[in-house]
Order: sequence, then structure tokens, then C-alpha cells
Amino acid sequence: MLFFRPAVRAQFTVGAWLRTRSELRDGQAAPLPKGASPAFFTSQRTRLSAGFSGYRFKLGATIQDVRVWGQDASTINRTTTQDNNGLLVHEAWAEIMLLDTMVKNKSLNLKAGRQEIVYDDSRLLGNLEWLQQGRRHDALLIKYESGPYTLHAGAAFNQNRENAAGTVYNPTPPGNYPANTNGGAMYKSLEYLYAARKLGKGHLSFLFLSDQFSKFHPDSTGVKIWDKGVYTRMTTGLYYNNTVDKLTLTAAGYYQFGKNASAQKLSAGLLSAAFQYQLSSTFSAGLGADYTTGGIGGDGTSHTFDPLYGTPHKFWGYMDYFYVAGSSGNRGLQDYYLKTRYKPGMKFQLTADLHQFYSASDLPENTGRKFGTEADLVANYTLTKVIGFEAGYSHFWNTASLTSAGVKNVMNAQSNSNWAYVMISLKTATLFKN
Repeated sequence: MLFFRPAVRAQFTVGAWLRTRSELRDGQAAPLPKGASPAFFTSQRTRLSAGFSGYRFKLGATIQDVRVWGQDASTINRTTTQDNNGLLVHEAWAEIMLLDTMVKNKSLNLKAGRQEIVYDDSRLLGNLEWLQQGRRHDALLIKYESGPYTLHAGAAFNQNRENAAGTVYNPTPPGNYPANTNGGAMYKSLEYLYAARKLGKGHLSFLFLSDQFSKFHPDSTGVKIWDKGVYTRMTTGLYYNNTVDKLTLTAAGYYQFGKNASAQKLSAGLLSAAFQYQLSSTFSAGLGADYTTGGIGGDGTSHTFDPLYGTPHKFWGYMDYFYVAGSSGNRGLQDYYLKTRYKPGMKFQLTADLHQFYSASDLPENTGRKFGTEADLVANYTLTKVIGFEAGYSHFWNTASLTSAGVKNVMNAQSNSNWAYVMISLKTATLFKN
């Protein structure tokens, strides 16, 4: 009797990534009060990654350390606390190919463990790459692909420890960084379905995501006591991106309903549309608009859209005034923007963006809906495939509406804010085969 066994070809990959970023913050995330001094610091991300793949499986792991230069005394071996960033496991996952590798044009894979979850333009699900800490999930994914079609299903169920009984979960994020995009509590569980079809030079996708948050009741001092049961929030919608000749079109629409982590009934939405036109071989320009609902209805329903676990730094201005860790109220947002890109060669790129921000709902102070204007300028230079340099400058002209109590709540605020940074990145990978 003859047995056939396909040749086993294993691959081992190791890589390192060191990224330092020096920042001057003179009103980044929120305007500073008049007389306040700007901040300056250097943060560093260090990642060591390893991957191993063989017949019908892959393994991946990334160890990450994030810290600010000088936060550790040079003679002290600091033990990382929850209030600092420090050393952690960023990724640790295994992927199993459920279909034999000889089945062509189809794949059915099971991926389990700590992993980045990124879809479409990272608006709702992204790895938050700009933040030195990044974002990851402890999750289980089933991934099916056939020709131009993709179908993914994922789930996560979080616990604080190995409990002896019960599944009550404390969602309070440790340290200074929020669990989700909009600064809220960590989800207790999450499920999603993602379906996409490739187009000529883009794709059309559908997302349905449900995330659950621990129920609670306040004690006599107002501190939350976590209970059994969950509040369930659901988000669904479509994303479209395609390039035809020199024109790239992008559009998205999402609806959010159910209950949020604060037990409020929810009915909210996001609409986005943009185009970018290649005016020459080196220069492109485009216009776009984003609209996220906000405010509270007369019946107590929240209309505040939360962009889930995405990468807001890409969309609503590089100074991160909206939908990041810093509070921006629950008023919703209108963002009308112009984006330009100049790329004369493979090594250098310059982008310049201009945003005009408005509230999506009336403010209690009756100060008008205009939040302000932001200008962003970013230059990238690639010295080699491993070494890259990036520098940026942003300026924000704010209004009384932005600094009012219902939004940023900054008394005696400066009318102009600045932010600048310089970033050095060395990212390398070496491939071993046997």
C-alpha cells in the first residue's frame, strides 16, 4: 500500500521594530488654558516578533515594550505597574488551515489567540497603529475565502482571572489608556460577521458587530458595582472603496443600536464619503465629509455614535481632538476636509490636509456648532527598506463652542493650538527556511 504525504516546508521568521517619537504638545487633544506651558517628551516602542509556519498551520508572537524616555531611573529595575505601559504580549496566536493546501482558490482557517483585527480602512476595526501601544484582541476567528469573496466570523469572551464561580467582569481599563476608541469601558464579549467582495481595484464589504458590556449599579458613593448580565450594542453597515482610472471613491454608512455601556438606549449613525483624484503622476487631491450623530433625545435615547475599536487618528485630524482618549462630549461631529498628497518618487512623500469641524447637534451654551479648523502637514522619507523618517506639524484654530463645558470644558482657553513630532522607525524581518 502506498501513502502520499505532501512535502513539508517550514518557514521561521523573526523581526524587530524600534520606533521613537519626539512630540511637542501645545494643545494636542484639547486646547490649553492661557499661560500653560507646552509639553515635550520622547516615547519609544520596541517590538520583537517571531513566526513559524508549516503544513496547515501558522504560529505568531510579538513581545512589545512601550515607555517614555526617562520614566525609569537608570539605576532601578522597575517592575511594570498598571499605570505605566511597559512590557506586554502584543500578539500570540495560532492559525490552522482546515482545508487541505491542495484545495485551490478556497481557504477555511481557524485563528485563535491574541491578535490584531483590521478590516477595510480601520475606521471601526483597526490596530490603532499610531498609538505606541497599538490595539489587540483575545479572540477566535473563522476565515473563509473563495475567489473574490471573503467571509469572516469572530468572537471574544473576556474575564479578569480564572474564576472559581460566575462570570462577572470588571471592564475598567488599567492604566491611562482607554479600552475602546471613544474612551469607554472594555467589552465583556464581542461577536462579528464580516463579508466582502473584491472589485476592480477595491472592494465592497458588510459588517455586523455585537459587543456586550457588564451591567452595574452604583453604591452609596457612586462607585460602579459590576453585576451579572450585559448591555448589548450592535453596529452594522457597508463600506465601499474602488479606483476607476485616476479617481478613487470611498463611502461608508453604519447604524448603531441596542444599549451602550452606560445602559442608555442607543440609536446612532455614521456617514462618510470622499474622493481622491490623481492630477498628475506626483500629485493627488480630494474632498470628503464625515458625519457622526450625537446628542440625547427627549426620551433619553443616546444618538452618540462610537467608532468602536478603530483608528481615529487617520480620519478626524492628527491632533486627535475627536473620538480618541480625550473627551469631546457627546455632540457628534461634522468633518469637511481637503486632502492632498505629493509623491515625487519612491522615497519621499508630503501630505497636507485641512479640516473644518462642526458639532452634529446643538450645544446647551448656544455658542453655535462650529468647533474650529485644523491644518495637518506630514513628511515621510524612506532611507532604506528598513529605515524611515517622519515629521509632522498641526495647527488648530478653535472656537468657544469647542472649549465650552459640554465639549472640551477648558476655561480661559488659548485660541490657537500646535503639535509637532519627529519619528524614526527601524523595522526589519529575516526569513529562515528549512
